[in-house]
Amino acid sequence: MTEINSVGAATQSTQTTASQASESAVTAETISSDFDTFIQLLTAQVKNQDPLEPLDSTQFVEQLATFSSLEQQVRSNDTLDSIATMIGDLQSMLASEWIGEQVEIESSWVPYSGDPIEFNFDLPETATRAALTITDPSGNVVFNEDLDAAAESQIWYGQSNGGGFASAGGLYQFSIDLYNGDEFLGGIAPRIVTTVTDITSENGKTSLGTSSQLSTDVDTARKVSSE
Repeated sequence: MTEINSVGAATQSTQTTASQASESAVTAETISSDFDTFIQLLTAQVKNQDPLEPLDSTQFVEQLATFSSLEQQVRSNDTLDSIATMIGDLQSMLASEWIGEQVEIESSWVPYSGDPIEFNFDLPETATRAALTITDPSGNVVFNEDLDAAAESQIWYGQSNGGGFASAGGLYQFSIDLYNGDEFLGGIAPRIVTTVTDITSENGKTSLGTSSQLSTDVDTARKVSSE
């Protein structure tokens, strides 16, 4: 799913991750300390019990259960730390692979900063013509034209039908209508060409942030060939 990401999202995500990692480290240290203390106390209790009045078996089982629970908690914490390290390593690998690369993100709504917007689209075999319509959030048509499907890429420079230019800093909807002759076949969204600037991870999903303020799941982005 494509979203419009706000400036500083990557920084906030990094700070949150660092805070969680710090809290996890403190918790792990506390549990490990409690675990070691419990082992020492239990060992001392067994060594110094009265042979004529040994430790009650029920109580001993309860303490062993506590021991087992602590042991499992420590192991779980170690496992979580390992997983967190693996996720961090994976995110670093993804960052090195994606950051700075040009990608295509399918999106109907595109922020316009005043710089040209480059996009692409695929013309189905059944279509003979593609027409672009750009509207503002109120539904007013800003610009429209027939697209050249043979062109290497499409670029909107911000021009409007009235001869002026669209207002920078706004959101605009891009719609590409497909035709076979005069027969309307349906509409598609363009693939916006943009540069990856950051990577965030939340709830198991990795997202790419871009210079166009669009973000998308890493598995839906398409790298632009450098050839």
